[in-house]
Amino acid sequence: MKFLCIVLISVLSSAAFAQQQQNANLDLAITWQPLENNYLKDEQGLSKLTIKNVGNATLPKTGWKLFFNFIRVITPKTANQPFEVAHLNGDLSCFTPAKNFEGLKPGESLTFEMLSNSWMVNTSDAPQGFYLVWDKTKEILPFKAVAFVAPPDQKKFFRVGGDVETTSEMIYSVNQNIADVSESKLTKVFPTPVSYAENGKTLTLTSNLTIGYEAGFENEANLLAQELSKLFGKKINVNKLSNVKPTISLLKDGATHEAYTLNITEKGVVIKAGSSAGAFYGIQSLKTLINPAAFASNKNKSLVLTGVDVTDAPRFGYRGFMLDVARNFQPKAQILKLLDVFALYKINTLHFHLNDDEGWRLEIPTLPELTNVGAKRANLNGSGNTLQPAYGSGPYADQLPGSGYYSKEDFKEILRYATARHIRVIPEIETPGHARAAIKAMDKRYQTYLAKGDKAAAEKYLLRHLEDKSVYRSVQKWNDNVVDVAMPSVYSFLETVTDDIIAMYKEAGAPLETIHFGGDEVPKGVWEQSPAFNALKQRDNNIKTTTDLWDFYFGKVSTMLKKKGLYLSGWEEVGLTKAIENGKSKWLVNGKFANQNVHVNVWNNLLGNEDLAYRLANGNYKVIISFVSTFYFDMAYFKKFEEPGFYWGGFTELDKPFSFIPYDYLKNQQKNYLGRQLSEKVLNEAEKLTAPGKNNIVGLQGQLWSETIKNADNLEYLLLPRLLALAERAWSASPDWAEEGNEAKARQLYENSLSNFYNSLGKRELKRLNYYAGGFNYRIPTPGLKVKNGKIEANVQLPGFTIRYATDGSTPTLKSPVYSHPVSFSDQIVFRTFDHKGNASSVSTPTK
Repeated sequence: MKFLCIVLISVLSSAAFAQQQQNANLDLAITWQPLENNYLKDEQGLSKLTIKNVGNATLPKTGWKLFFNFIRVITPKTANQPFEVAHLNGDLSCFTPAKNFEGLKPGESLTFEMLSNSWMVNTSDAPQGFYLVWDKTKEILPFKAVAFVAPPDQKKFFRVGGDVETTSEMIYSVNQNIADVSESKLTKVFPTPVSYAENGKTLTLTSNLTIGYEAGFENEANLLAQELSKLFGKKINVNKLSNVKPTISLLKDGATHEAYTLNITEKGVVIKAGSSAGAFYGIQSLKTLINPAAFASNKNKSLVLTGVDVTDAPRFGYRGFMLDVARNFQPKAQILKLLDVFALYKINTLHFHLNDDEGWRLEIPTLPELTNVGAKRANLNGSGNTLQPAYGSGPYADQLPGSGYYSKEDFKEILRYATARHIRVIPEIETPGHARAAIKAMDKRYQTYLAKGDKAAAEKYLLRHLEDKSVYRSVQKWNDNVVDVAMPSVYSFLETVTDDIIAMYKEAGAPLETIHFGGDEVPKGVWEQSPAFNALKQRDNNIKTTTDLWDFYFGKVSTMLKKKGLYLSGWEEVGLTKAIENGKSKWLVNGKFANQNVHVNVWNNLLGNEDLAYRLANGNYKVIISFVSTFYFDMAYFKKFEEPGFYWGGFTELDKPFSFIPYDYLKNQQKNYLGRQLSEKVLNEAEKLTAPGKNNIVGLQGQLWSETIKNADNLEYLLLPRLLALAERAWSASPDWAEEGNEAKARQLYENSLSNFYNSLGKRELKRLNYYAGGFNYRIPTPGLKVKNGKIEANVQLPGFTIRYATDGSTPTLKSPVYSHPVSFSDQIVFRTFDHKGNASSVSTPTK
């Protein structure tokens, strides 16, 4: 009997092993192709998945589930498709075999045609992160990234009348207005200072230079010495000022905060400032005066500086950038690198989006579950130990960018690094919506303590009522991502998180004035069937509907922050209330938190909200202009299938942030997110900025949401060079073209200014960024092309870059001919832009 059992176990083990081997030999290649927008005259897209078995085993008729992420909810085009599809939550969906599925043998292919609930425009719309889970063994089989195929009929891919694909001819037409400006005529300090004059002198720096500083500027002097040491490969001497005159002097004067003067003659460099921040910005201007090519070497023998007299101060005290590391994570080293480039271009605020539905990225020592659970994404196994996959993060918990977080020590290092470079870090703890990672982490904590029999501890930080039957669906398609603000435990959670954050800032010696508590995109239906809400209504006569919970929640959060010496920051919704006006729902300014130093980031300047920033500023909120159509750098540069990035807020070419007029933005940004002209009614009735309102415009901020960002290269491509346009607009004085009343003259002044900006980027700043802080993967513009009289003319947005071409249909390389004059047209000709380092753009072909 014992022998038979051993034999039986052996047979079963062999069968299981054979099944594992069979499973391991299965491999699927998946291709996605969009086919048509507005299918059946509805706002929906038709696309198809082609799945080919490229392995050595058959995909069986049953016994598996195929998971994937897709930002659209999909349905099969017809009833006879090979798979059933189910939307699970967020962007996670699942295929299971339909009744008519007969299996997929090696070499065979099948097609699944599907409808998605919105338009499709580019590769960022594609499904991703496919992996298969076997029903019996629960083994996981991931597949390679999805391949993309452009739509076969571009016209069917348009969204609305007048919608077009950006063509090489369109790019050429825009580029024609860009003048080639000699580098000798460019302002060599960037961003553009208040006043700049070259004095005809030059100064040659060698490794024997010395830096002298007055009291209070030691940190700035040492940072400059570190930068120069990288260029010379030798240590630079730094001393407090004495009788010996140094090569570079950092002196104190009576200038206002962040202002400075910079003077360079043959005798040396003198930077004067009234604060350490001003001295620091004078140093950044000095660095941009250095020949960009010098940053390619750490063995420079000398650096020749142009003699200049510069007087400078920022236009806005708040020059910010928001980085989302919740949707997809970025390691600490990348954050430090970004702080370097922010500092160089005088960005002084990092708005750090540390949590969202898809991840919690900061260790909170008191609540370790937040990162033990909320910082990991993986295939769900029922344990509650991870979040579900999102944005193609895959089935495994140890993989970037889906998983990851900053330890307490990591975060303190980031804070110290930022503080030394005069960058304040505003932590964002997104609530009450976009909070799924926190909710699930506290659910796990509840289960853990309940299993120990400690019900009080289990409920102490719970973020949802376990008997809440409210039905809702967020914009990102979550049905469980909003904290229940009627529960006292929510406020215990928020105060604990706040106290731990304050402690980290204190230990790092970093300033903390505010915490950003989000407030955006809370969906309809939340809290309506929550027992906590019903109980609160009985206790508080001010609470009658779920709408009243908004003021209740942010009132408590604001009071909590004030007691700790902080003020409240949030997205625009914090300062708004929904009301019915002329039979339509409209956001109105909420007087509840006005005149309380509440800072709001206004992102929504879309249909019906064009004047929202000015309405809030006039209503006595502190406004940071953060418009989606101008400063969301996760938007694609232009409409082309291969161009990465989202587009729901419009396309954001390099000139978009550069052309922004903060105090009168409708003066020259008069098109909506679809590129259509705003009506005269909208333009005439939009609220204008009042004098008190103008004082409430705190500054400008760029945003980079990370749904489409898989690695550092993706991030830098979307960030740069648009960051430089933001820096120019946030630091530099209002340009002449923005102040000019004559439209024709203003247009000419603008064209001249834009040409200077593009030349500065192409001939100086991007050449520097090839090497600065390790080098950046900035976006290189594709060539513009025009066919004329059988010849192809080519141009490029950034003078100083090189165009090369190939005539045999291949992709141009550094060995390809340089374009210098029109070349003969052929169907096989391909063009590409190259920067100074040899990096290249995507390809460009003539419009046929």
